[in-house]
Amino acid sequence: MPLLGKLDWSAIPLDQPIPLIASAVVGAAITGTLLYAWAKGWWPYLWHEWITSVDHKRIGVMYVILAVVMLIRGFADALMMRSQQALAFHAPGYLPPEHYDQVFSAHGTIMIFFAAMPFVIGLMNFAVPLQLGVRDVAFPTLNSVGFWLTASGALLVNISLVIGEFARTGWLPYPPLSELKYSPGVGVDYYLWALQISGVGTLTAGINIVVTILKMRAPGMSYFRMPMFCWTSLGSCMLIVAAFPILTATLAMLILDRYLGFHFFTNDAGGNMMMFVNLIWAWGHPEVYILILPAFGIFSEVFATFSSKPLFGYRSMVAATFFIVIVSFLVWLHHFFTMGAGGDVNAFFGIATSVIAVGTGVKIYNWLFTMWGGRVRFDTPMLWALGFVFTFIVGGMTGVLLAVPPADFVLHNSMFLVAHFHNVIIGGVVFGAFAGYTYWFPKAFGFTLHEGWGKIGFWLTLIGFCVTFLAMYALGLDGMTRRLQHVDVDAWHPLILVSAAGTLISAAGAAAQIIQLVVSIRQRDRLRDETGDPWDGRSLEWATPSPPPAFNFAVLPNVEGEEAYWFIKQRAIETQRLGDEPDYEAIEMPRNSPTGFVCAFFASFMGFALIWHIWWMVALGFVGAYVTFVAFAWRDIVEYEIPAEEVARIDRARRASRLAWIAAHPEGRP
Repeated sequence: MPLLGKLDWSAIPLDQPIPLIASAVVGAAITGTLLYAWAKGWWPYLWHEWITSVDHKRIGVMYVILAVVMLIRGFADALMMRSQQALAFHAPGYLPPEHYDQVFSAHGTIMIFFAAMPFVIGLMNFAVPLQLGVRDVAFPTLNSVGFWLTASGALLVNISLVIGEFARTGWLPYPPLSELKYSPGVGVDYYLWALQISGVGTLTAGINIVVTILKMRAPGMSYFRMPMFCWTSLGSCMLIVAAFPILTATLAMLILDRYLGFHFFTNDAGGNMMMFVNLIWAWGHPEVYILILPAFGIFSEVFATFSSKPLFGYRSMVAATFFIVIVSFLVWLHHFFTMGAGGDVNAFFGIATSVIAVGTGVKIYNWLFTMWGGRVRFDTPMLWALGFVFTFIVGGMTGVLLAVPPADFVLHNSMFLVAHFHNVIIGGVVFGAFAGYTYWFPKAFGFTLHEGWGKIGFWLTLIGFCVTFLAMYALGLDGMTRRLQHVDVDAWHPLILVSAAGTLISAAGAAAQIIQLVVSIRQRDRLRDETGDPWDGRSLEWATPSPPPAFNFAVLPNVEGEEAYWFIKQRAIETQRLGDEPDYEAIEMPRNSPTGFVCAFFASFMGFALIWHIWWMVALGFVGAYVTFVAFAWRDIVEYEIPAEEVARIDRARRASRLAWIAAHPEGRP
């Protein structure tokens, strides 16, 4: 048996310049970044304060950084697909079919698992403990492990760019195409092990947030005093806990098929490929709501804050959230109406799919009523929220259309379906992520993002989005199917060019957001958030300094109403004074730990070794990960103490800035 299993020089795509050039550029960027950090002497700081951190805020920020990097990578794949179709008119284009298949498979995989998921989990990690008025999540070190396992899965996907190949199956690897007979290379294996490793990380994050919300709220914060983002995060993470084991088991069965010759999903020896389709969508449709529910929570916070009034219909919003959570498990078969389940089954799932739209409709109306009669401010987070309402209503209506089985028979597997899916995922999840990123950025870093560049980025993104996907709707209605490497139908080419132009406009929007970040960092002194409450917020995260200290709250707040911080703030404005200074005590916080990073290091080697059948490396990686966990379990000192004097110093500075603001604004915000 070769020492390196199936790995040899043929794994490097020397005959394909595009992946070689792309990997060289990425490698040079990573190397340059590492060398720059070394030259600046930042490595000790990065190791002690970020890489080994178990602070929920820093882990949340790292999740978002990972998501943004992978969002750029996935968007690059989208640019390649749109440009390939624009150029491959009565011509082969510049992407050969086998490379194009990898590009669209990687695009979907990256955008769902390594861009959208880390983005919403990062925002939940950052904001939920602050909104609950607590000091950290329930299991801080497990939180670190979950993040680094997610990063490990993302690393494996990117390694496939230069060593081996990625799956050519689409973002869901349907058998028999994904079985060893039809995909004998390592592309499907990269997919399987990347998702198994990152899936463990996602499951730990879901468990952590569920336990935090259910067991660790501030004194007085009953369930119906929680901010709406906490409710939607709870619903999303309950879905993670229920649905991700289905994904893990399904992919494990496909691994057994490929590695040990089992027949779960082959027609040989009693297997059934339709079982895979049912199982993967039993996870896959709840996954849509795992992504969109946190975005709904972000929009609820944004609409209330920038309308300067409480969220309309709070309890109906909670009910709608958990209506969606339950019904999301009853709609999965609408993804394969055309596969012969029968009229009765199709009718049931079509009705369930239409009914689930009621929950979202309740939310849309409540957001509109929240704005009604309010003092609406059109800051960048509010623009993303308003853009969402417009785009998501269109996506929802096309979704209800696709829920009608006869219509789905016509539109299934067409560009109309692609447009619908992107309409709800980009218009919902991505717009929500950008709204949350802009909204909580000053809380994380102590200065706001530049409004001018933020608004330019929003409008370019919205216009590009509409141009791209309205053209796709028309193409789908005209009969164009998805995943075409080249197009020979003359009537489709003008709209393909329009869609490609829209993608370029969206790219300009992405560039504007990058410029916004650079300009904001350079002008951070001017954009400084002195009070910790730059938006006139209503929930407890705005009661802390920006950025919050490691312990979040010097004294855990006592919640007396549905909008805890708004009540405290209005009372301070009315009386022109803050509450009495508390008796400060020392605070114990969990120690930083390299456990997550080290486990992910070994998991990456294990995943790579499993892909290439390097069994000795698999054994070493397993032993290394196991020893790491044992060492963590036998730690003697798990916490450190922040002295009462330090707690008092930080909180007195916060109180002084609030008193100064109250004196300057005796009637509240203008």
